[in-house]
Amino acid sequence: MAGFICSAALAGNANAQSAGSFTLATGWLHVAPQGHATPLTVESVGGMAVNQELSGTGAHATSTNTLGITTEYYVTDHIGIATLFGLPLTVNLQGDGTLAKYGKLGTTRPMPPAVELRYHLFDAQSKFRPFVGLGVNYTWFTQVRATNGQFISDSVGPGGSVRATLSASWNPVFEVGASYAFSKHWSVGASVGYIPLKTHMTLYGQTATGTQIVSKSTLRIEPINVFLNVAYTF
Repeated sequence: MAGFICSAALAGNANAQSAGSFTLATGWLHVAPQGHATPLTVESVGGMAVNQELSGTGAHATSTNTLGITTEYYVTDHIGIATLFGLPLTVNLQGDGTLAKYGKLGTTRPMPPAVELRYHLFDAQSKFRPFVGLGVNYTWFTQVRATNGQFISDSVGPGGSVRATLSASWNPVFEVGASYAFSKHWSVGASVGYIPLKTHMTLYGQTATGTQIVSKSTLRIEPINVFLNVAYTF
């Protein structure tokens, strides 16, 4: 029975995923961060070194959804070069530990495009084709904002302000997935990817009297990405 099912899945001259072909896929991309932030460390106050860790403080990035897009060029029947990106998404930073009482601390819009080498199993004419991918990602962050007024007031005093930054980084990308062709050009697919992404967060606080307070933390985002898509192969 298992052999019959496998044979049926592989049969048929339906798929155009062969050397020289090009695939465009789009669909639902779910980004689920797995990591957390290290405790905040106050590095300096008014330009003088402090290096005081705020024990018990923490944070994590929340899950989000966006429209994902991938392109892939088949160098051979089995090897493809893929690009992975999505529409800009908003990620919330949620307080943990002693910061949990504040709820959402701020927001950012990460830009995480990736390039990946994929290896597709079975032959080019198979309807069902699993694949594994390995690539590289460069992530930078835009619109990094501290949005919680109570957190800002408690951190730098009434009338103060906080400006936040997140560092950019290069990261490896790991992916497994599969596609199923239901015509010569159209197919549906699903994949799961992982990026061991971390970024260094810096908070530049300023009191109402102009004293600057600089604090830092390392935020491990480490997202697991689930991509469900419809694709067209040219």
